Amino acid sequence: MRLVVAKCQIDYAGRLTAHLPMATRVLMIKADGSVLVHSDGGSYKPLNWMSPPCTLREGTTDEGVPEWTVTSTKTDDTLRILLAEVISDSSHDLGVDPGLQKDGVEKHLQELLAEHPATIAPGLTLVRREFPTAIGPVDLMCRDAEGRSVAVEIKRRGEIDGVEQLTRYLELLNRDPLLTTNGTVSGVFAAQQIKPQARVLAEDRGIRCVTVDYDALRGLDDPSHRLF
Repeated sequence: MRLVVAKCQIDYAGRLTAHLPMATRVLMIKADGSVLVHSDGGSYKPLNWMSPPCTLREGTTDEGVPEWTVTSTKTDDTLRILLAEVISDSSHDLGVDPGLQKDGVEKHLQELLAEHPATIAPGLTLVRREFPTAIGPVDLMCRDAEGRSVAVEIKRRGEIDGVEQLTRYLELLNRDPLLTTNGTVSGVFAAQQIKPQARVLAEDRGIRCVTVDYDALRGLDDPSHRLF
């Protein structure tokens, strides 16, 4: 990972345009290729970013001011970063991340849905739990009734961050020819509660939202509720 603290101006152009005037910010270039722009306030979310696959080109303006141009190789969107002053520039090898450790309820919810994937969608079958990707494991990799791959991200409470996480997984998974032989990999965002903003974002990205009844799932594992 490369971290740059700089006085900079940011301009995003593509499906929409956005402008960040000159100010001191943190620029994060991650090993997966993503570029994120952070401030020292305004919560933990980046002010702007470019998701992989993308390319970063370092150059200068006609006036000799350092300039980065980040271009998405998927959509041709661009992130132009004008660097008026670089305060710090350092690189760090973070190694392989072990992945997020789920809390008790979320972990159990994943186990229950892995045992009963048809509760997410009729005809859905499990391929593997914790399906590995370069940026972390997908909670469940499944197949639908037509044999198409379906990635399922599971949260106790569904928020925008979870949708962003699943979006990044889908970008990688859809570059795997072994997973796309029957069509693109689709996504399902499953949670006990899903915030309205997260649902809107998910649906805009073609991700299906499923609200999960934890107690009902637990009942499926209760021997007294089984039919023999």
